[in-house]
Amino acid sequence: MSKTVPKKTTKTTADTKPSFWQRMNPFRWFFRNWFKLFVVGALILGGYCVYLDAQISKKFAGNKWQVPAQIFARPLYLALKQEITINEIEEELTLLGYRKVTRAQGSGEYQVLGNRIRIQRRQFDFPHGAEDLRFIEVTLSKQRVSKIQDLTTRESINSFYLEPWLVTRLQSSDREDRMLVDIHDVPPLLTQALVAVEDNDFYQHFGIAPLSIMRALIANVSAGRTVQGGSTLTQQLVKNLFLTREQTISRKAKEALMALIIEFRYSKDVILEAYLNEVFLGQNGDTGVHGFGLASYFYFDRPLNELRVEEMAMLVGIIKGPSYYNPKRYPERVKTRRDLVLRMMFEDHLLTSNEYEELVAKPIKLATGASLKKDKHPAFMDMVRRELKQVLDNPNIRQSGLKVFTTLDSNAQLKAEKAVAAGVIKQEKRIGKTGFEAAMIITDIDSGEVRSIVGGRKVDYAGFNRALDAKRAIGSLIKPAIYLTALEQAADYNLATLLTDEPIKLKSTEGKLWQPQNSDKKFRGQVPLLTALTKSLNVPTVTLGMNLGLGTIADTIWRLGVEEDIALYPAMTLGAVNFSPLQVNQMYQTMANNGRYIPLHSITAIMSPDNNLLWHFDQAPEQRVDEQASYLLNYALHKVTLEGTAKSIRSKFPDINMAGKTGTTDDYRDSWFSGFDKNILITSWIGKDNNQPVNLSGASGAMQLFIGYQQQQEPKSLVRRFPSGLAITHFDMETGKLSKAGCKDTYSVPAITDALPPTPKKCFGESRVPEKPKSWWQKIFD
Repeated sequence: MSKTVPKKTTKTTADTKPSFWQRMNPFRWFFRNWFKLFVVGALILGGYCVYLDAQISKKFAGNKWQVPAQIFARPLYLALKQEITINEIEEELTLLGYRKVTRAQGSGEYQVLGNRIRIQRRQFDFPHGAEDLRFIEVTLSKQRVSKIQDLTTRESINSFYLEPWLVTRLQSSDREDRMLVDIHDVPPLLTQALVAVEDNDFYQHFGIAPLSIMRALIANVSAGRTVQGGSTLTQQLVKNLFLTREQTISRKAKEALMALIIEFRYSKDVILEAYLNEVFLGQNGDTGVHGFGLASYFYFDRPLNELRVEEMAMLVGIIKGPSYYNPKRYPERVKTRRDLVLRMMFEDHLLTSNEYEELVAKPIKLATGASLKKDKHPAFMDMVRRELKQVLDNPNIRQSGLKVFTTLDSNAQLKAEKAVAAGVIKQEKRIGKTGFEAAMIITDIDSGEVRSIVGGRKVDYAGFNRALDAKRAIGSLIKPAIYLTALEQAADYNLATLLTDEPIKLKSTEGKLWQPQNSDKKFRGQVPLLTALTKSLNVPTVTLGMNLGLGTIADTIWRLGVEEDIALYPAMTLGAVNFSPLQVNQMYQTMANNGRYIPLHSITAIMSPDNNLLWHFDQAPEQRVDEQASYLLNYALHKVTLEGTAKSIRSKFPDINMAGKTGTTDDYRDSWFSGFDKNILITSWIGKDNNQPVNLSGASGAMQLFIGYQQQQEPKSLVRRFPSGLAITHFDMETGKLSKAGCKDTYSVPAITDALPPTPKKCFGESRVPEKPKSWWQKIFD
């Protein structure tokens, strides 16, 4: 029997085929396909870089940031023969952040030498054109500018402007604020300090610094926490401009890639300028302070090029942590950090040993922050916003970076706010009532520029603006418009014309009888027109108004600038019309300006971010009221402050001539006063929002606000040019008729001579000077 030998089995090709995982060995697969992977990866990376480059280019090519519109106050204008004092100039310079020194050498410095003041006036782009830094000396004599000299050229000049104060910035919706700076305007020492502290290899690397990253990694691992960063300035810029703050590998890779692209595309100066404008340096309320330009004003109230070395070091130091190193909360902590920066500057040979020792010994000195305080002067800014809508109907005005030049006098505004806030409290205590409200508006007589507005007793409250919107009965403030209407009819009326002061009865619009009374309930029979206005007598005013015609009076009010519908009924003659303080001020501005109307306004010019003039106020004064009649009226309003209802002004300012008119409404619900000196017109009001009585007359209430403001000022005595065609003329007191000079019982007032009859040859009564007998020559030729 044969033995069967088993056959040797052999694996077929199918049986020996490698498994999927064997065939897909990653190393083997990678080495076989590395080139393809490289090509695909390069294409993906290249495409991603193109995408990132487009993002970067768009950002850098356009406006990198939304910059708020900047609102400037009026620039102080100084000219030869101008009436001003050293104190007033210093007050303006202090507001602008100028430093008082013993020797003015740099921008933003000034010194006082007796009756001279030397000013290193800053460079500024005015609406009328850019002006460079100027070293100017102003000499005063008897409180007037007697000489102005440019000390650089040694030339005498007639006038110059100080740059305007930055009032506020209309914030953008993203709650960021910055003031852009050009790299060429930044002090070199600041950029050198920044590089020394934040990125010492900035000018050597190409966006990333691997060695710095390794050093930071080792330091952080050794400390067990983050104690050192390895990001370059370029990476920090990328993170702030484009990325979030999440700590992931993908974000860090994207950051590095974008940093390389930026370094490839842009110069170091462009990158550094962007960083200087972007970096976060503090918090102003709910708004972030970004960039060194704004931080310089926020912390020191001065432009960047005027900072001292220790101030620059402080700004560089707080980059590490603006909240932790908040100089307004942690001054000692910030000083330690600042001194470290100074030490690094010394080690980098930016400071000498003596300079370093001197600087670290200096304390941290900060400004009040008033220059960037938010919501300043809300009532005035309310008017600015309204005018902006009319001038430039642009909904993006807040984010356009425009420069808006206003008429605001910041020092006058602060004083007006103080006068109203303190004055209302004083009146409440005196009367024993509460709930008083007030408003004040101050304007320049010649230009119609609004200098300050207070909309209520809470001067910082941006609520109901009573100066613009509270329309109340104006009482006796309407009387000058009535008397002006009469004085324009020079053939029939002059200051000596006798007016009837006897009981009258008039029918109201409802058919009821109205019997106006004087405040003292007395009747005088007849009174000169001048006395009726000076004493604010009601009955003669009503009689005069009815004789002139209510429509004629309304036309005068319209010509004076009050564009308001006026109901024509007899009580209108005693102020039963509702005007706002702004409207009243417009009416009195035209009267005080010798009959020349110019609309009250709060904006003078608007410039684009690149300093191109977009709009400017250009409206010449219009002679709407006879100049001679206006002079006579202002003469009477001056008499009001001497011997009339506002005579206490004379006792407060015995050497200053002023003019004005008090106003009181029925049941003492509203207290008004409009008054002026040589340059400014002030309208003030006190009342209650619920229209309840305040028991204040115009003299005891609103006029006290006027006095409170002027006591903080250095008011200028009222002077008015005597128009041609007017002369001091003599009138008989009993008849009101023209009289010859030297007669008894006459008084002398200015009058329009062309409208007068021939001067009588004899007195109406007894002559003061005995008449000489006529000679034969006089008898023949009369």
